[in-house]
Amino acid sequence: MNIVIITQDDPFYLAKNIDYLIENLPKGAKVVGCVVFDVSPFGKRESFTDKIKRTHQIFGTGFLIRYGIKFVLNKLDSSTKVDKVLNKHNIPIITLDKRINHEESLAKIGSYKPDLLVSIAGNQIFKQPLLDLAPKGCLNLHTALLPKYRGLMPTFWVLKNDEEFTGVSVFFVDEGIDSGPIVVQKKVAINGMSQQDLIVLTKKLGMDAINEAIDLIMKDEVKLIPNPEEEKSYFTFPTKEDVREFRRKGKRFY
Repeated sequence: MNIVIITQDDPFYLAKNIDYLIENLPKGAKVVGCVVFDVSPFGKRESFTDKIKRTHQIFGTGFLIRYGIKFVLNKLDSSTKVDKVLNKHNIPIITLDKRINHEESLAKIGSYKPDLLVSIAGNQIFKQPLLDLAPKGCLNLHTALLPKYRGLMPTFWVLKNDEEFTGVSVFFVDEGIDSGPIVVQKKVAINGMSQQDLIVLTKKLGMDAINEAIDLIMKDEVKLIPNPEEEKSYFTFPTKEDVREFRRKGKRFY
């Protein structure tokens, strides 16, 4: 089965996890190409300067310095670069000159003849012509137990809201936001973890869940789990006040 991955050039967590995903693909599955968007931590396109300003405004100086240092160090470490991981596995990077739903982009992705699309932190809205491009559909990873915590930065919100458990959901993408039927869902106890701990855990768990979903699709053994709209909760990016409350509760970013 031919797979095209859609992801972003995240400098912190994605490269090593995509490497793990590729190395543990089910037998018969092959990644034939990968679309890599510019990184967008706030769910929208911003300049690098705007990202720095907004990070400082919301999370404060200490957070910015810590992740700024980590960003610089990761720039020197090829294992943290998505393109280096793709090159390691001889996977072509699919360069798009237009937004992903543009007909030129669809034609370029379609030329790789994908049976399945897999979105991992894809940060553009997917419209139906893209979702119909691969006969087996499009999977997405969300690091929360859907239908709860749809939207942005679920690892922050589950901690802020004092949840005892969280998890990951791999689901078929539709034109809604994190609203498609679930293929694989895995639950974990939070146990006082920091947000960084939780991101690391759920990203790795998510790669296993994606590969499990791929395997089920290949074997035609998918048993869909409902993702009911009436039970959803939805969260956007946190505000400065949300971060203050997070810290007042004794929650930790790292």
